[in-house]
Amino acid sequence: MFQEPISTQPVITAERFVLRPLRKSDAGLIAMYTADKRLACGTRSIPHPLPPGATEAYVARAMSEHRVEDVWVLDGSAHALAEVLGVVSLTRLEDGQSEVGFWVGPGFWNTGFASEAVAALVAANPHKARTLFAEVFQDNPGSARVLSHNGFAYLGDAEAWSVARGAHVATWTYLRRLA
Repeated sequence: MFQEPISTQPVITAERFVLRPLRKSDAGLIAMYTADKRLACGTRSIPHPLPPGATEAYVARAMSEHRVEDVWVLDGSAHALAEVLGVVSLTRLEDGQSEVGFWVGPGFWNTGFASEAVAALVAANPHKARTLFAEVFQDNPGSARVLSHNGFAYLGDAEAWSVARGAHVATWTYLRRLA
């Protein structure tokens, strides 16, 4: 499936942080957080152990003019919080649909940062999507609560490959209609 490249990416304001495009300088904190096996195992694409150069390649892809995914850092530096609290992303699918992805650093779990980031992203709707999808592993009910809290409705069960686990993992799929 061909996906058009994304050309612009807005800064989005939340209550305790801003969602801003990634910078090269974010690589160190992103590498530190994603090296945590618990975080990597909660995602589809983060490997564990994290290979050398993986984070820098991720940041470069996120900054590319020809990217197919917008990735924002949760930057709390203006509110005396860490410059990188986590990331949230939107991937264009087709026909006015996008997929939401997110993670926060383990030190910030259970703070509401993920819910706040997803809420800000939904409110801004930078892709002008009619429908948002998201998928979480069934052994991660906290991420499922983030989606439910933000008006996503449970759609069904599936499975997805987790690079860190080296296995297919049961998932819950969620949908949020915006238009």
